[in-house]
Amino acid sequence: MMLKISKIEQENPNIKTFYFDFELKSKPGQFVMLWIPGIDQKPFSIAYDNGQTFGLTIFKRGILTSKLFEMNIGDRVEISGPYGTSFRATPNTHYIMVAGGYGAAPLGFLAEEAVKKENVKIDFIAGARSKDNLLFEERLSKIPNLKLHIATDDGSYGYKGYVTDLLEKNIHEIRDIKSVVVVTCGPELMQKKVLDICNQNKIDCEVSIERYMKCGVGVCGQCVVDDLGICMCTEGPVVNKKLASKIFEFGKYHRDKSGAIINF
Repeated sequence: MMLKISKIEQENPNIKTFYFDFELKSKPGQFVMLWIPGIDQKPFSIAYDNGQTFGLTIFKRGILTSKLFEMNIGDRVEISGPYGTSFRATPNTHYIMVAGGYGAAPLGFLAEEAVKKENVKIDFIAGARSKDNLLFEERLSKIPNLKLHIATDDGSYGYKGYVTDLLEKNIHEIRDIKSVVVVTCGPELMQKKVLDICNQNKIDCEVSIERYMKCGVGVCGQCVVDDLGICMCTEGPVVNKKLASKIFEFGKYHRDKSGAIINF
């Protein structure tokens, strides 16, 4: 689908959200493939979808995103999707959402969908290098039954330290641990620590695992993970705790576009 950009919002110096007026019918955690003819095609998670308009929150890095950041309202890009698995939005659930950097994009979408369910409570833990790099503070503060916790590496805002420190603090303060689901998106080493904490405390968990994707439909094999041999564009990107714990390479390494191993 060749779609016009309907709105652009500058989220911080390196991140913009691009909106498209189209009924995408996506779920939180899914992604689309965005193609600029003559440049490249890349996957992007969906940050916003109200049924009539969807948004992609994008970090400027590389040739395609640099070109996208030069585009204006009314310019067209090709979108295909949505693809992949999604986070669950279930009633009677206490969510702890752990977002690192632009991992806040799909989790912000999930928070807006989850609170539509009955008896849902959310502790949203957002982390960034500094205050200037935070995403969606105003957006998240408007969501009912959501308590926002902020961590910055430099201590310029909120807690000075890691989001995983705040996760452990939240877990220790919860009485009914059976109702808790931890969901996370962000840097992989952060997510691996979240997974380890959930395994140690026997808490349900869902993880969004990013891998280099070329097709989005399980054909090219670029995003296959060791040693299960599953494609993260079809079996993921969102996986449950049991499956994430079986992926040998998770938190250890990933592969670049040539297939070479890149250690974290």
